[in-house]
Amino acid sequence: MKRFITLFLISALMLSCGSKSSKSTQQEEIYSSKKIITAGGTITEIVFALGHGDEIIATDRTSTYPASMQSLPSIGYRNQIQAEGILSLGPDMILVEEGYLNDDVLFQLQNSGKEVHVFEKPLDKSSSISLIESVGQLFKEEENSKKLVGNLEQDFSRLETLKTKDKRNPEVIFIMSRGPETVFLAGKETFADAIIQLAGGKKSPVDFEGMKPLTPEALAAINPEYILLFESGWKASGGKDGLKAIQGITETEAWKKDQLIAMDGHYLSGFGPRLGKAAIELFEKTHP
Repeated sequence: MKRFITLFLISALMLSCGSKSSKSTQQEEIYSSKKIITAGGTITEIVFALGHGDEIIATDRTSTYPASMQSLPSIGYRNQIQAEGILSLGPDMILVEEGYLNDDVLFQLQNSGKEVHVFEKPLDKSSSISLIESVGQLFKEEENSKKLVGNLEQDFSRLETLKTKDKRNPEVIFIMSRGPETVFLAGKETFADAIIQLAGGKKSPVDFEGMKPLTPEALAAINPEYILLFESGWKASGGKDGLKAIQGITETEAWKKDQLIAMDGHYLSGFGPRLGKAAIELFEKTHP
């Protein structure tokens, strides 16, 4: 009898250890910490928001949020980025915004044996939610991604309430300035046109897509009520005094009423978890 009890206890102990080992293996299969490199500020922001920011070992120059990301090694900016520079840092996983890297660089990365994931750049609420959910699935963080989407939905609910109360649709244009001699106007199919419409502004009045050099004739024809810039462009131009050098700008309603708006570049163009907040802020600035 004693021998039977002893064998029973040993068997139970072995089953218990086996169960713990199995559970531990399952946990490891769920997600293992990795060394990550991101190329695209919105992806970086989402990875951080999901609780995996400490796994990012390097990122690109557009990854300005949160500010701690700027202290990491930089892989550069868009067409300056080389596959060798990324691979030399020894990442396990590389997350890339579609269209951000040159095709040959992306090809090298995808054939390097490293885990590479490419995500579409969001330009509306729906694609922002899809990106958050896709990154959440990759990291097995479905619950956290649901929370991020929930917060985004709440922001948009507030935005819709504001737009219901104030139905004005002001004329807002976005200019990208790197100094008075290098100024571009945003047209259709751009983040600027998308965020301006989300914030209650009119559709882009121009007939081109993307960015084109700004001309005095275009400014005069549009005569915007508001002119929107990145904060970096505002600084590069020397503030309002420097913008005076842009031909035709002083004749616009925006200039005469001092309705020039400068916002953080990534916050305005990222279309990530803070999209709703950025749209609300822009709405409030253009609907005083």
